[in-house]
Amino acid sequence: MKSSCERILTTHVGSLPRSQELVNLLFAKDTGEPYDAAAFDACVTRSVDEVVRRQVELGIDVVSDGEMSKIGYSTYLKDRLSGFGGEGGRRVPRDLEEYPEYSQQLIEMRGVPVGLKRPLCQGPIAVRDDQPLRTDLANLQAAVERHRPGEAAFMNAASPGVAAVFMRNEYYPSHDAYLEALAEIMRLEYEAIVEAGFLLQIDAPDMAMGRHMLWPDESDASFRKIAARQIEVLNHATAAIAPERMRMHICWGNYQGPHHCDIPFAKIAEVVLKARPAGLLVEGANPRHEHEWEVFNEVKVPDDKVIIPGVIDSTSNFIEHPRLVAQRIRRYTDIVGRERVIAGADCGFSTFAGFPQVHPKIAWAKFGSLVEGARIASAELWSRAA
Repeated sequence: MKSSCERILTTHVGSLPRSQELVNLLFAKDTGEPYDAAAFDACVTRSVDEVVRRQVELGIDVVSDGEMSKIGYSTYLKDRLSGFGGEGGRRVPRDLEEYPEYSQQLIEMRGVPVGLKRPLCQGPIAVRDDQPLRTDLANLQAAVERHRPGEAAFMNAASPGVAAVFMRNEYYPSHDAYLEALAEIMRLEYEAIVEAGFLLQIDAPDMAMGRHMLWPDESDASFRKIAARQIEVLNHATAAIAPERMRMHICWGNYQGPHHCDIPFAKIAEVVLKARPAGLLVEGANPRHEHEWEVFNEVKVPDDKVIIPGVIDSTSNFIEHPRLVAQRIRRYTDIVGRERVIAGADCGFSTFAGFPQVHPKIAWAKFGSLVEGARIASAELWSRAA
């Protein structure tokens, strides 16, 4: 996990648009409908190869498999682990509860993933099938060898905390015990990703989104204690992995809501920065959190941290102008230095399969602006130094 001494590198958060063929297969698999397993595997393999090729051709430096095999960035675990069953239902974020008419409008517009299964933890957690992970690693490795990204490749994995947000506990005696069980089992996935030669990205929206989804009635001070415990558990699960081999993504929920109930980044920044991963991906492009680059003026950023701000929005179909992207990048480089910033996105562009908020063709165009904006910022930053 490092930036460049020569230019601003580019990356993103992970999930990328999936084809309708793949979405259909993912939903058939998720709902238990009959499907052709061989056709599913072949479609995923093709999709990973194609999505890596497109990233490389656009100039994205640190690429991913686009989470092609996963229907969701946390509930994919139900296909790999035992102990989950039933249906936990959909949680409505607090901000949408305050605007119920708009919440219903989002559902009608398929702006929220109401059809995805959210199982409950109903028994002891254990690895049930490690083949999906091994297949993901093999698919990404083959695509990387074929298309040769400029810098590196990363693979996403759910944090213990976000798994607990989307798959509620009905078995363990406490939330803390549930977190510890999740951390111990996720440790195996984390280490396997790194051992395969990839950067590990831990998706941890629970550090921010959890405030208005799981603990809306807690005080901010109480939530900070909850978040600190989640960081402690995560650090334990990653103890055997070098920090520079990891990055962590936090966000407030990748949906077009009012987001007025989001906890400010300033209130959780010091807690989040105690996580072991060297890279921190934060929202920096949407209207609710774009201003929070200022927080990095106020908190001590550890010397070994690389900041990966979102400089393109993952919920808007506006294609950002490259000059705006460059300006957003410069806000961060002016604080922590050009060598400690990588340009990224606010969140994934297909967080849940089949529910893209940005049209796929527009998503790829936004990545084009990301790359061009990074080029502009690089030219300004390095020519100024010369």
